[in-house]
Amino acid sequence: MTTSFKLALAEGTYIYGKWNKNKYEVIRLLGEGANGQVYLVRIGKTLFALKIGYDRIDLQLEINVLKSLSKGPNADDFYLQDADNMTIDEQDYPFYVMKYVKGLHPQVFLLKHGKDWFELIHYGILKKLVNLHRRKYIFGDLKTDNVLVSEFGKIDLVDFGGATEMGRSVKQFTEVYDRGFWNAGSRKADEAYDLFSFAVLCLHLSDTKNRFAEFVKSVPQNRNLDDLLLLAGEYESCKRFKPVLVKALTGQYRSSHEAEKEWRSLMLKSGATLEGRRHSLWIQTAFAVSVILFASTLYIFLQS
Repeated sequence: MTTSFKLALAEGTYIYGKWNKNKYEVIRLLGEGANGQVYLVRIGKTLFALKIGYDRIDLQLEINVLKSLSKGPNADDFYLQDADNMTIDEQDYPFYVMKYVKGLHPQVFLLKHGKDWFELIHYGILKKLVNLHRRKYIFGDLKTDNVLVSEFGKIDLVDFGGATEMGRSVKQFTEVYDRGFWNAGSRKADEAYDLFSFAVLCLHLSDTKNRFAEFVKSVPQNRNLDDLLLLAGEYESCKRFKPVLVKALTGQYRSSHEAEKEWRSLMLKSGATLEGRRHSLWIQTAFAVSVILFASTLYIFLQS
């Protein structure tokens, strides 16, 4: 079933679950895509993200993936609170509810807190991919819009509409991050697909002079992997991690865990010290506090 129109739920609207009888109060719209809308809602003082789907089958597939992912260790990454239907104007809409993640998209976080967070943000993304891949799924639609960075640099992946069981065809992607778009491989759901998108995300976030944007606009027959490999050696923030980016772009990694280990190793070998980062971390925060926060974050990331 595909709905014939989109909703516009105002603040204060209540969503009533048809089967589970949960009642959610709408606070505001968080985002909207081709297959649904995501609202910030609450029950009492607890906040959640509620996704309403336009296509029942597509959303049910997404719910099934999340149910599978919500089992086992580190399941909090994919926490599914509820799945139900609601009725508005005699039209049924399927929805599901997940934990609400408060944070900034990576490009906004880097602008606010400084480029020195670049390596930790991407290390956090790799750790999330490793957790997902161990469950035999890929994320599929990895892009800046689907990554949130919260306080202290904690990473969360959001919108699992592209999550696909390994071995199948990727069901949802964004062209710029897709290896097929760059004539660099198939759309088979494997770990290398996510790692390719990860490398493109690194380049995208490093694109201060619109070099990446220029390549994106080129005609398909002129667009190729060599363009991305060139940028990996040009961007200052990427140079240190070029070995990882080259392997990710060319499909040389056997697993995302292998990529995560190499990224971590390059972080440790980089020689970047807290002293050298002090002026860019946590703008408008005292230097002493900045050092403590960053040191704590680095310790947590590298020990976990």
